[in-house]
Amino acid sequence: MKLSVVIINYNTCDMLRLALNSVVRAAQDVINEILVVDNGSADRSLAMLKDEFPAVKVIANAKNEGIAKAYNQALKQVTGEYVLMVSADTITGKKTIEKALEFMDMHTDAGGLGVRMITPDGRFLKESKHGFTRPWAIFFKLTGLAKYFSKSRLTDMQRKDWVEEFQTSETDVLNGAFMLYRKEALDHAGPLDERFHIYGYDIDLSYRVRLTGFKNYYFPKTYIINFNTRGNAKFSYTYIREFYGAMIIFATKYLFKVPEIKMEGIPQLYPPSYEVK
Repeated sequence: MKLSVVIINYNTCDMLRLALNSVVRAAQDVINEILVVDNGSADRSLAMLKDEFPAVKVIANAKNEGIAKAYNQALKQVTGEYVLMVSADTITGKKTIEKALEFMDMHTDAGGLGVRMITPDGRFLKESKHGFTRPWAIFFKLTGLAKYFSKSRLTDMQRKDWVEEFQTSETDVLNGAFMLYRKEALDHAGPLDERFHIYGYDIDLSYRVRLTGFKNYYFPKTYIINFNTRGNAKFSYTYIREFYGAMIIFATKYLFKVPEIKMEGIPQLYPPSYEVK
């Protein structure tokens, strides 16, 4: 099997339909499998999948398990040489998968690859090339973690002479809307950290893939259209809790060396792991 495509869905039936149609078309010349993990959707997602995409493998959770945990469920079942993690609010370009796989085949040092992202109205998303939204960039600068993401130029993100929209480049982080990984790299990195419920899982995974010795690339010679449905409620309590909670988890993992504390009957919240060198 050349490619395994994994999509996580939670109450995005109409967007999921568009995402699947675009992926099926883009991967039609590649031996592939498509897995959808449904996180307890209350809409018609499961019925739609059964009626319109009978060939798609479906993992139906009774409740929302979070994106990282859902990806781990799928990764236990994938058989592809490459794994494409694509969000349900993304339309994949007709030649995107073909061109991305060609690049990965030619660059054996590549563990992961992201592509040029545009909005439905055609606006280029700068997160395509450096992987970070502005709040994450500020967070890494303030904590001092920016030094571990030198290829993202976090200390000077506005430099126009670094990576332009159409310039292929090595990067630190892949955006969660479209992450094409070599399965070998994922096996070395290990499962996604399930404490990252909605946000931060892509940054953490990208960083851990780099720690294994593989490289991540920004490949702009093809594109996806991203609707960014997760960014629509930025002033809600859920957003604040999940988004900034992910930052705290990341800082605790990599900024501090947490001592192992063993107390009977009390699990350790942040076990020590992934030392930064």
